[in-house]
Amino acid sequence: MDSVSTTVNGNGSHLTGGASTARRTELAAFLRSRRERISPEDVGLPPGTRRRTAGLRREELAQLAGVGVTWYTWLEQGRPINVSVQVLDAVARTLKLDPTERAHLFRLADVPGAASLPGCDDCTLPDEVQQVLDALPIPACVVSERFDLLAWNAVYAAIFPGVTSAPPDKRNTLFSVFTSMPCCAPFVNHGAYCASMVGQLRVAYGKHVDDPAWTHFIRRLEAASPAFTEAWAAQDVALPGVFVKNLRHPAVGPITVSSTSFAVQAMPGARMTVYTPVDDPSKKALARLAAGEEADARFPCWSEHHPERTVPALTA
Repeated sequence: MDSVSTTVNGNGSHLTGGASTARRTELAAFLRSRRERISPEDVGLPPGTRRRTAGLRREELAQLAGVGVTWYTWLEQGRPINVSVQVLDAVARTLKLDPTERAHLFRLADVPGAASLPGCDDCTLPDEVQQVLDALPIPACVVSERFDLLAWNAVYAAIFPGVTSAPPDKRNTLFSVFTSMPCCAPFVNHGAYCASMVGQLRVAYGKHVDDPAWTHFIRRLEAASPAFTEAWAAQDVALPGVFVKNLRHPAVGPITVSSTSFAVQAMPGARMTVYTPVDDPSKKALARLAAGEEADARFPCWSEHHPERTVPALTA
């Protein structure tokens, strides 16, 4: 493919009409980050010398993908060019993208091949969702695809009072993870989970690149957390999965859980996360919290870091 202005058929789209400047910028950054992580040896090329940056050169990737060098350079620069499913698929294979990364690429390029859910910022959770949460004797919550905390149960609130007692406009689990003080954070090693959460946010952001609310949220996180800024710049993508997490509570001690997420069909993009204990000590600790014991317990530094907050009232 040597021509830059390829004719678009039913299997492709044009980046001038289907994708905004912001989306093209995001697409360009993602492509560069994926190209730079592949070494020449990974694709059977000699390492060469005098490379100014890590990874493949643009012309090398274009040759391996069977596309024109000029076309690929313009694509990575975020210029308005034509994109087809077949050509973009060749680029994805050459970049060794996994299914999540491929879907993210297609979504940013605004071509068929990556299903997306409609946004629903103003949707309301049905009462039945809260009833399900309250019926669970283990921590559980519902978050939006931007990690806004939408609902939770009493056991969750006992472990994560920092986010559940925050004002509604600041009730976000990702923001809480990146800005909580280590001395009173419920995660023993919250850094271990940050990369996955940011990767999930990156996937969701691909569907909302033009949304000012999303842009404001990301800029706010970047201003509050250098760690988030670094993770966001990595351009990694991920999907929700099952993770073993080590939690701690000031009264019942350490708790090890397995977190599992389920889609909440009543609100596009929302998901319920349930924390299941993985050992007997954790089961006993959660049982105490579910029974209402030590629900108001806080780490000694709570009043220092949250002087404006009182302990929220909990309902089982």
